[in-house]
Amino acid sequence: MTRPQIIVAAIAGLLLGATPAIAQKAPCGGDFGAWIDGVRAEARQAGVGARGLSELAGASLDQNVIRRDRAQGVFNQTFVTFSSRMVNGYRLKIGAANLKKYADTFRRAESQFGVPGPAIAAFWGLETDYGAVQGDFDTLDALTTLAHDCRRPELFRPQLIALLKLFDQGVVDSSTRGAWAGEIGQTQILPLDYLRDGIDGDGDGRVDLKKSAADVIMTTAHFLSDLGWRPGEPWLQEVRLTQDLPWHQAARMNRLPIAQWRQWGVEGASSPLPEGPDASLVLPMGRDGPAFLAYPNYDVFLKWNNSFVYSLTASYFATRLGGAPRYDEGHPAPGLDTAQMKALQTKLASKGYDVGDVDGILGTLTREAVRKEQLRLGMPADAWPTQELLARL
Repeated sequence: MTRPQIIVAAIAGLLLGATPAIAQKAPCGGDFGAWIDGVRAEARQAGVGARGLSELAGASLDQNVIRRDRAQGVFNQTFVTFSSRMVNGYRLKIGAANLKKYADTFRRAESQFGVPGPAIAAFWGLETDYGAVQGDFDTLDALTTLAHDCRRPELFRPQLIALLKLFDQGVVDSSTRGAWAGEIGQTQILPLDYLRDGIDGDGDGRVDLKKSAADVIMTTAHFLSDLGWRPGEPWLQEVRLTQDLPWHQAARMNRLPIAQWRQWGVEGASSPLPEGPDASLVLPMGRDGPAFLAYPNYDVFLKWNNSFVYSLTASYFATRLGGAPRYDEGHPAPGLDTAQMKALQTKLASKGYDVGDVDGILGTLTREAVRKEQLRLGMPADAWPTQELLARL
């Protein structure tokens, strides 16, 4: 799973010894040989040594990477469909076994970085089935391809140069394989994050995120801490709702005190609401579907992967590994298929809403536009697009 939203050009420039302007310009496309020469010059300026520069000479373009980049249709699925498939019995069983097997390392990770074991293990399970499926794309070729491609070169060029630095350090080599977007190891860490957050958890003198569970656990905890994890606080909690709730308050950025949610009749589904930080109400499939309160730590899951469906699934998975029961699916109104969602996005865009790409995916921008239109039309504003809404627009 890619996490390009966390790659900030200015930070990349600082990490690589380049200026932010270089990272922002990110030349792309054109003659491959000339482009590689430009990468080589920038890498040398960033401090990449002979080994990394030598490995760059063997890089090539992989059209399979481009095809994967253009065809990320998995997040067209509803939350119930996606989470039911991803948070399955196997992952729960192996996750629980790993939490027990590596209990000392998980305790050390939480003591040092404040991140609890279930949150780490959730990403470990979702990304690679705890290391079993780490990807078979040549990492150098994948990052070269995405950096050369003109869709998001400013994001992937710094990652390519970071990979060359890892080559220099002997942390990985040119035979390294991983995900199509250049992530490496059992929790799919990008090279910049590998450089910044890599922890030698087993004390063998190197950070091996492909084979060492201790390195994976400690590095992932460090990474989540850097994304803003708040120690000792919850991240997600299933709740029960009343039918007269002011539905327009259900927006991720609308965090309110727990006392206010209690006043509106919101209750914890399996445990009391905590006396803790403010929370927002998340209704992935509207007021009649699953319902959760999301606390500030939920933002860390979104920073890992900005997909609403993925981040909510990962956050929910972490609660399950922490002992929470399966959520109540409820009886949500039927949603829209991909063609209908594109039609909805087109209509919303024509009304002046920013819905991002008309891609048929119910993302944050589309949800917010739906909520506003539901308010305008006098419908319960739960941000769940239905055929009724589509017909009324």
